[in-house]
Amino acid sequence: MITLALSKGRIFEETMPLLAAAGIEVTEDPEKSRKLILDTTRPDVRVVLVRASDVPTYVQYGGADLGVTGLDVLLENGNQGMYQPLDLRIAACRLSVAVRNDYDYASAVKQGSRLRVATKYVGLSRDFFASKGVHVDLIKLYGSMELAPLTGLADAIVDLVSTGNTLKANHLVEVERIMDISARLVVNQAALKLKREPIRRIIDAFASAIPSV
Repeated sequence: MITLALSKGRIFEETMPLLAAAGIEVTEDPEKSRKLILDTTRPDVRVVLVRASDVPTYVQYGGADLGVTGLDVLLENGNQGMYQPLDLRIAACRLSVAVRNDYDYASAVKQGSRLRVATKYVGLSRDFFASKGVHVDLIKLYGSMELAPLTGLADAIVDLVSTGNTLKANHLVEVERIMDISARLVVNQAALKLKREPIRRIIDAFASAIPSV
């Protein structure tokens, strides 16, 4: 049995065409089913639904043979014990710094003042601001990041940005792009040795179906 770990939402939806290229289709809609383990049209392949941040953990410790996860999750939470054979070029977005429309970010950074930054990407944010020589107090949040500058909790946020519409709707503006993000295929090292042929076929099918840039 080959087990693939996915998270609901955009990554799940954009992984489906890649699975189809491998001759695999999930037999149930995860938005309509309460099941956390989904069968596929291949009796030897199943999909497990986990939180996006847990996908690398499942793959690393053998709860899944393969997984699809964002580069942001891999860099923030570590990626030991896994191969990363493919950038799937799906779920594309960017990790950025954003502030209120009326906040003078450039002056604050230039003057060397201490910024309060709200984010769930504490490690990536710390490294980014340290590389710029900017002192920050990091506040860890798990959601509704846009509220932090609006309520005075923070001067800035570091979060994923796709279209920028959510920022605009909340009177925030993107002021720095930290890095581009896309989803990666990750593979358990032991599984690749024990189930080499079936996993290799899935990797090759994914590779052939990756959207062109």
